[in-house]
Amino acid sequence: MALRIEQFMCRSDNFGVLLHAPESGETALIDAPEERSILEAVERTGWRPTVILTTHHHADHVEANLTLKQRFGLRIVGPAAEAAKIPGIDETVGEGDTLTFGGEPVHVIATPGHTAGHVSYHLPRSKFAFTGDTLFALGCGRLFEAKPPVMYESLKKLAAVPLDTEVYCGHEYTQANARFALTVDPTNSALKERAGDIDKLRAADKPTLPTTIGLELATNPFLRWHDPVIRRNLGMEQASDVEVFAEIRKRKDMF
Repeated sequence: MALRIEQFMCRSDNFGVLLHAPESGETALIDAPEERSILEAVERTGWRPTVILTTHHHADHVEANLTLKQRFGLRIVGPAAEAAKIPGIDETVGEGDTLTFGGEPVHVIATPGHTAGHVSYHLPRSKFAFTGDTLFALGCGRLFEAKPPVMYESLKKLAAVPLDTEVYCGHEYTQANARFALTVDPTNSALKERAGDIDKLRAADKPTLPTTIGLELATNPFLRWHDPVIRRNLGMEQASDVEVFAEIRKRKDMF
């Protein structure tokens, strides 16, 4: 039986995610941004969480760890490189590790850049990827704890998973990301169409996620460092891929 997902808003712009395995009864939370919204989702679905899969240590992703652990007795999994900063952590993971959830493998991908130890979780059988604050719809995370080459390598890993993989990330930043993307890739017809669709979704107060790896490769400038049109727009035709990425990230920081 297929895994089920409940996606919901937390705080001002965080996404919460419950991942449920009907046969085993297991339920995973992807991060724990806010207790109230999570408890409402648990009540709505009837899915009692058994584990939190933590992507990184920032407070808006681990705020509810301890209260949820006390309430549900759940297990908290998170990146080994950030274990000291993740409240209540029980199990550490890193690049190449594999967990099991609902009888399916969960591959851990080290995706540092936004933070030094950030990880993402990929379920190849169900075609889900939970990318936290590394890869956003039409964007990527700010580089708080690493340099551009580190984030570039992390995004390359995520770009290599199958094109039809559904991507769930940590924040509803897509509309603002689309506005920026059009400044560096204004003639991309797929991007222009997507930006229009995003505006309609947000006007109706609907989420812009999930996205897919294929859609991001076609429209997300942070994965399109190789594109000759973007390079020409930036005046960087002869630059390396990582230099192009760094320039796009720099421009987004100032946008």
